[in-house]
Amino acid sequence: MIDQVLELHPGAQRLHVGCDEVYYLGEGEASRRWLQQEQNSTGKLCLSHMRAVASHVRARRPGVTPLVWDDMLRELPEDQLAASGVPQLVEPVLWDYTADLDVHGKVLLMQKYQRCGFLRLWAASAFKGATGPSQALPPVEHHLRNHAQWLQVAGSGPTDALQGIILTGWQRYDHFSVLCELLPAGVPSLAACLQLLLRGGFDEDVKAKMENLLGISSLEITDPVREGAGSFPGRSILALVTQVSLHLRSSVDMLLEGNRYVTGWFSPYHRQRKLIHPVMVQHIQPAALSLLAQWSTLVQELEAALQLAFYPDAVEEWLQENVHPSLQRLQALLQDLSEAAAPQPPPTGPAGGAAQDPRGELVPALGGSAANCRPGQKGPM
Repeated sequence: MIDQVLELHPGAQRLHVGCDEVYYLGEGEASRRWLQQEQNSTGKLCLSHMRAVASHVRARRPGVTPLVWDDMLRELPEDQLAASGVPQLVEPVLWDYTADLDVHGKVLLMQKYQRCGFLRLWAASAFKGATGPSQALPPVEHHLRNHAQWLQVAGSGPTDALQGIILTGWQRYDHFSVLCELLPAGVPSLAACLQLLLRGGFDEDVKAKMENLLGISSLEITDPVREGAGSFPGRSILALVTQVSLHLRSSVDMLLEGNRYVTGWFSPYHRQRKLIHPVMVQHIQPAALSLLAQWSTLVQELEAALQLAFYPDAVEEWLQENVHPSLQRLQALLQDLSEAAAPQPPPTGPAGGAAQDPRGELVPALGGSAANCRPGQKGPM
């Protein structure tokens, strides 16, 4: 993999080789046998592999510096790190994507790495992703706070140790997770975080200029992109994703769980048995059809916009995760409504007698309130 990347990027000066979050370190059969030998440990195993990978990079391209995300290094003893040979081969990237990172702890960690022989250090922040595996819109305030605190670390740490900040923008939490925020949805957050780093802060004046430049009413996700405004790539995707994320599920929930006619006269009990009073169809069907038509039109626009920026499988995945479940709930309601409203054959009972339900009880005719009462009970007045 390293050879392929180096061939594709002949002018690269640095190569991110990962080495982070090795949750199952030492659990392979060969590793277990190696760990049974005296003085071997998972820390030593990690460092030996890191050294092998970095050495391969250096041998293939002496001018390329491997960058390693640092979480596997943080807890290792200083003497073990210093003796491993890794500090002469790689530059660690201290990563933290939280909005309340420990500034003092990061400064102490930088000092530790310097004592171990790492001459140059990096920081890694996040402008999108990192706040939820299925997040659709980045919480901009969270990411701004993350960058502001990294500036505090840079200002408090060892002089000239920190080479720069790498702004990460996750697309997935791992190769098996769903898509999180799409890049177009993260453009305003990226622009805001870059401005904060360049200016050393993000006051109201900077915020207003950013919003005007991007053509958005607010950096917060509660406000969609202004119709027809903005000049940044992906603005139409952001506008449509915002509408879907903020209103699709809630509008369907409101109809299915908050509409008194649906909950009172076409509940799951009624839907399973295909029972509905004809009058109630007129109270439910038009609203459901209108909502479905409204969202179907918007989703067609969103799909067309996504197809301009993403491969078909990514478009299919995002729509299937974020759009189709709500639309399918609407379509299922309308299907059940249609079947329940269709003419039903009259119930038949014993010759000359009333129809009976499976328990042998008399089935009263639908109509007045007494239809809901057992014999001997009065209906509600």
